Amino acid sequence: MKKNIGIVGAGICGLSSALALSKHDNSITIYERDSAPPAGSPDEAFFDWSRRGAAQFRHPHAFLGVMCNLLQENYPELVQKLWEAGARKISFEEMVPDELKKAYVPQPDDKQMWLLMCRRATMESVLRKYVEEIPSITILSKHEVVAPEFELRDSIISLQGLQVRENRGPISSVSHDLIVDASGRNSKFPKWLGDLGATISEEREDAEIVYYTKHYQLKNGQNEPDRTGKNRGAGDLGYIKYGVFPGDNGHFAIILCLPNHETELRNAVKEPALFDKICEAIPGLEPWVKPGKSKATTNSFGFGKINAVWRNFVKNDRPAALNYFAVGDAAVRTNPLYGRGCSTGIVHAHLLAKAVAENNSPIERALIFEQLTEKELRPIYQASLQEDRLGKKRAKASLEGAKLESSKGLKQWLRASVGDAIASSSRENIDVFRGVMKSFNLLEKPGDFLKDGKIRRIILRYMLRGRKQNSLARYQRGPSRLEMIELVRRKDAA
Repeated sequence: MKKNIGIVGAGICGLSSALALSKHDNSITIYERDSAPPAGSPDEAFFDWSRRGAAQFRHPHAFLGVMCNLLQENYPELVQKLWEAGARKISFEEMVPDELKKAYVPQPDDKQMWLLMCRRATMESVLRKYVEEIPSITILSKHEVVAPEFELRDSIISLQGLQVRENRGPISSVSHDLIVDASGRNSKFPKWLGDLGATISEEREDAEIVYYTKHYQLKNGQNEPDRTGKNRGAGDLGYIKYGVFPGDNGHFAIILCLPNHETELRNAVKEPALFDKICEAIPGLEPWVKPGKSKATTNSFGFGKINAVWRNFVKNDRPAALNYFAVGDAAVRTNPLYGRGCSTGIVHAHLLAKAVAENNSPIERALIFEQLTEKELRPIYQASLQEDRLGKKRAKASLEGAKLESSKGLKQWLRASVGDAIASSSRENIDVFRGVMKSFNLLEKPGDFLKDGKIRRIILRYMLRGRKQNSLARYQRGPSRLEMIELVRRKDAA
């Protein structure tokens, strides 16, 4: 049965929701508070497009295998347009570390493990133009949703439409059969529905980090440095995490991630020159920013208040509101440092389309969608929480000068021992590396590769080596915390 659907937000998740729902003969209107993207090049989209509603718009993104395969299978023309815009493909073979290349023998599943690399502005502008060409979808820019239209009957909230204001003008009411909330981490719907009496429970945990981004472009004639050699383009020095994100058309971004308590270093990375000096001091980053290699295209800028959030919209088999569905960050949010947000958002959008297409009852649709969300996204959410907690522990150990291999309690010690053994063995064994990359690309639930008996035996052997040796595998070469602070102070004084 054809439905008239309103989607709030024209970001990647909102556009993906429209794509997925349009396959089932629905009429869709997307309401976006910000302006439409410029008509020109990817660089124009990156530098000139104002996206107040997308806080991470100019921070780097990773588009993982689960997302890439979904797009390739369902929207091959879209993927082709991304290639034409300068997006790049990184295959599994290109991800294999140098020390494992001799042992690498291609396997059929390897083709599923690939990354699509480009700036978010490139991805979003190409995706939006693609969606705009679908006759059943209308995108209204500069249209702000200010409240839901609803009906309250027998204490059950049922959304009937939206109150919308165009370009700060008068408010008008529009009717919709379904409302999809793709308005992101700052969604107002939980408060609106809560004020109406809806019960929406929330799990929230602070990652206690801030990360800073700076964009660069390779100079003419320069090629990208190796990212899989001894000095990798991503790593953890305990007190700071770092990563290089290749983009489109010669652009790349570097992020430096710091715990909240590293006040001095956080102040330093806000300064463009000191950001570069810190990068030059880290062996994995130095080849990217050394003189003559690249030029900065932005200053450094930060992203904080990073929380993992899980919202439950069903309690005791009762939906918080009928005809309302939250997707992506409006429902489930993980630390963006792991690069899972866009991929899980697109998966979530297609789970919604499945629930809507297969169930005509408003209550059944809500229950099925909640069940699908729990089944597919909960393992990813929990894995992210565990990574956050381990990161906080290691940052504290670095601050206090504690031994990295120390852990309180048998359970914590065992979890940390397994984690260190996986990190170490994945750099020395191709089977473990392949399993880790399947989890990274969300092609299976996190940790599922450990069900393989062969891999478990390998992990056990590494555990028997001891945590002291294995824990070093999590860390890359670079200055100690005190050495980095002294470097910053010298440069600051100069």
